[in-house]
Amino acid sequence: MIYDCAIIGGGPAGLNAALVLGRARRRVALLDSNRPRNAVTQASHGFITRDGVTPAEFRRIAYEEVLRYPLVDHARTEVVTLNRTASGFEVLDSSGQRLQARKVILAMGVKEVFPEIEGFYPLYGKSLFNCPYCDGWELQDQPLVIVSESSSVFHMAKLLLNWSKDLVVCTNGKAPLPEEQIQRLQSLGIAVMEQPVAAFVGKEGQLEQLRFADGTLIPRAGGFVTPHWAASAPFGEQLGLDRTESGGIKTDQGGRTPIPGLYAAGDASYFAPSQVIFAAADGSRTAMSVNMDLTEEDYG
Repeated sequence: MIYDCAIIGGGPAGLNAALVLGRARRRVALLDSNRPRNAVTQASHGFITRDGVTPAEFRRIAYEEVLRYPLVDHARTEVVTLNRTASGFEVLDSSGQRLQARKVILAMGVKEVFPEIEGFYPLYGKSLFNCPYCDGWELQDQPLVIVSESSSVFHMAKLLLNWSKDLVVCTNGKAPLPEEQIQRLQSLGIAVMEQPVAAFVGKEGQLEQLRFADGTLIPRAGGFVTPHWAASAPFGEQLGLDRTESGGIKTDQGGRTPIPGLYAAGDASYFAPSQVIFAAADGSRTAMSVNMDLTEEDYG
């Protein structure tokens, strides 16, 4: 059997793509390794009708809806190789199973690479986050910290003033800010700490202090840490696909890559802003492109 489309990744983009294609009566293989990036998150926000839902509950509801459509097959597996064939693509998973598909959507998302700071992971998803639109409301009016090695920290700090006026910016010794930006932040009441951060100190998921390499301690109740983004699977590199400036797979407005029949959706394509609602919408848009292209091939 040759599937109309194989979707690699079962996050919001892949699930919404499977939903649209299933409703279009396309035979779909949805391949999901079941390692969602947002598994540590206690609640997802910003998605109308699902604001505050846990990631696990979101996936449960989504799979329940998607698998109502009889032409959608789901396999909990990890794809290890993707090859082009005369009829489309061959997908090989970690168990040695192979399947054929006319089209493929890469929807495997991204992975976060955070600064290596002691004590970060026990607090991540509880009092330390990376997206103010996702979690700023829950931290409003608390003493917050921003730890970022990116030049975008200046804009991030101004943005966070919408949620709290008690802010400290930490560049971790790796992103020196221009003096005019430091002065501007200080004029807004934002302290700037440029020395390396040695540790986040807290217990039971609650941040209490930051300890710097020089021994300085500052009390904080929560904050945001900026990650670097990296592809969670190497298929783009294996197939020689170009990357955007933000690191996503370069596509046209319909999610098509330069390789005919290969598409990318959600975080795999654009990386940022990394939110459930953006990824789901992009999965829907890309699925419509797939269905359109299949229709043109079938009927001219």
